[in-house]
Amino acid sequence: MGVILFNKPTTLLKRRSLRKTSPEPENRLWYYIRNKNIKNTKFRRQYAIGPYITDFYCVELKLVIEIDGDSHFTDEAQAYDKERTEYFNECEIRVLRFTNTEVMKNINEVLERISEVTNT
Repeated sequence: MGVILFNKPTTLLKRRSLRKTSPEPENRLWYYIRNKNIKNTKFRRQYAIGPYITDFYCVELKLVIEIDGDSHFTDEAQAYDKERTEYFNECEIRVLRFTNTEVMKNINEVLERISEVTNT
């Protein structure tokens, strides 16, 4: 049997917990991108890829969307985020990052950027 890269069964409880305790910016973006609301593109929430759990993932586009809260702006967190992004890129997966503030105050711009990426 090959290596399981996506949604390993061992991550199921963690992914469920993250969905139940999602911060408001994630919930807000999910409201707009769920149910194929952007160009009929399906996004999954709290999707595991390798050792990481993403905020949102689109399988067909190989696109991760991450929402970065205040905790992401420390040197340690930025190094971790860089490591995650490099891992995804090595898997030929693109990463879009938005801050909590962008999602809460400029949701239309966030949705426009996601929509642009779904065209490529």
